Formats: sequence, structure tokens, C-alpha cells
Amino acid sequence: MSRPRPTVRRPRLLAAGALGAVLVLGGCSSQGGAAAEEEAPGAAATSCEEPTGTIAVVSHGKQGDTFWDIVKKGAEAAGAAQCVEVTYQGSGDPNEQSQAIDSAVAQEVDGLVVSMANPDGVRDAVEAAVGAGIPVITINSGEAQSAEFGALAHVGQSERTAGEGAGSQLADAGVTNLLCVIHEAGNVGLEDRCAGAAETLGGTATNLQVNVSNLAEAEATITSTLQADPSIDGVLTLNNGVGTAAVTAVESAGSEAQVATFDVDADVISAVQDGSLLFAVDQQPYLQGYLPVVALNLYTTNGNTIGGGAPILTGPGFVTQDNADAVAEYAAAGTR
Repeated sequence: MSRPRPTVRRPRLLAAGALGAVLVLGGCSSQGGAAAEEEAPGAAATSCEEPTGTIAVVSHGKQGDTFWDIVKKGAEAAGAAQCVEVTYQGSGDPNEQSQAIDSAVAQEVDGLVVSMANPDGVRDAVEAAVGAGIPVITINSGEAQSAEFGALAHVGQSERTAGEGAGSQLADAGVTNLLCVIHEAGNVGLEDRCAGAAETLGGTATNLQVNVSNLAEAEATITSTLQADPSIDGVLTLNNGVGTAAVTAVESAGSEAQVATFDVDADVISAVQDGSLLFAVDQQPYLQGYLPVVALNLYTTNGNTIGGGAPILTGPGFVTQDNADAVAEYAAAGTR
């Protein structure tokens, strides 16, 4: 069902160094529709009968991926709090991503959230959106290209920094020969993670390519690699599902390699608690969905900007046996 598109003033991005405060969540009045005049932008809402705008989220995450399901939950929760409609599309193919971005531009959405695992593959579409006057915030991947493409800000973690942190922790655990498992070919963020880990490990690091869409095959590939080289004493995976598959692979191979992973879910938390996983790097995907929706709504309604030219970091955090219990209930609820 079509609805009149709200009139939205899109201010120019404020001078570098300006930092817009995201203070209180919410967005429409108790009467529904536009916020009451006496309420400041972002004031808490009591109901929302009619969204005041639309924000499109276009990710490189495939449907059903647990990580991106959490991103989607965060975006939708922010939309409900801000009284804006949130649409979500995910595809690992940059051409399909570009088509989704083009479709959002044609629909004249009020804001666009894009993850850029393959920045060059979506560049034209993102720049076209910016050229059409639609504010864009990038998330998760593509931090280095975000400002260049015209985005207002980037929300996520520094993948290189996260990889360096993981490598340091693995080195502290005594790992000297690391297998770094990449689950999406061509994803620049994953390559940065492995490069960072290799830099701080102080030992040998080898990358292994697997397919995240076939975890059984990924497990078999890790198993055979460990069997072929018994000197491998550490495995770093970059996805929660691949992480739990690697735990099983180590057991099947009869290896004593220590396993760590990126990203969190209930299975990962359980494995950290019982010691099967050394640690999990948490970049808080819920925030990667939630924060840009809030930021875009405040940008279009109040001219606020965030970041001051620097990325808004949601990680890395490290979940270990020391703090896993505190995260477990949120992971079970599907928000961590």
C-alpha cells in the first residue's frame, strides 16, 4: 500500500569535527504520525500509528545468517522506537546489493544503511544514492571507503584492529601456527582480520577458504587441513557458525589446536563457557543495526551528525570464560 512520502529537509553534512548527540530514543507523538511541536527530535514515543519516514537497510548478509538476523532485529527495534519504517534486504552478491540500493533510491527513501563487503561492487549505487540527496550510513564492512563514497558515517568495528587483538590473545595462549578461516571470498573485512591476526601472532599464519553456506563442507575442509598438518596449534574462524564447526573439526582430526572465533550466538557462548572455544570477538551486530537508524532519523529531523569523521566503533569486545555468563542471556534472546 502506498503512502504519501513525508517532507524531509536533508541538511548538508556539518563541518568535520561536529559530533551530533544521540540522546533519547523515540520519534513520534502519542497521537501517532509526526512528532508534536513541543517535543524535541528523538523524544520518547508512546505510540506510533503511522511511520514518519522510511529507512532502507541493504546488507551483504544472506537471509537466515544468524549474525545478520541480529543486525535486522536491531534496525527494526530502532525503527519502532523512532517511528520510522525500516525495510531490510540482504544478499552476498554485490550486483544484487546494487539493485536493492537502486530500488531504494527509486522509492525515495529517507535514509539508507549499507554494508560494503565488496566496496567496488556497490560504489556506483552508493554514490548514486548520495547524489540523489539520500543520506547514507555504512555499517560492518567498507570503513575505509565510507567517506570517499559520500556516506555520513560508518558504524562497526575496525577489522584490522579486531584481528590484531585476536592475534595477541592467541599468542598469549601459546599459539604459534595459526589457521585463519575465511568464509566469504572477496570480503575485504575478513582479509583484514586475518592480516591483523598474522601481524600480532608472532608465528606462522595461513589462510583457509571455506563456504559459509555449507558448514558441513567447511567442517570437513578444516578437519582435513588439520590432519594434513599436525603442527597447526590454533584455528581462528571469522563467523560464529564456522566457529562451532571448527570445534567439531578439531575433535574429528584428533588435533589439540585451540579455537577462537569472531561473532557470538548461544552455541558460541556455550562453547566459550565449557572451554571448547578460547574466546569470541564480539562486534555487537545489534548495535550495527540500531545505531544507524537512530542516527539517520536524527539527521533528517534535526541535522545531527555522528562520528566527526571517525567511525562509530561497536567493537571489538572479547567474550571469554570470565565474562561469558553475563552475555549468555542476551545471546539466547538473539540480540548478542
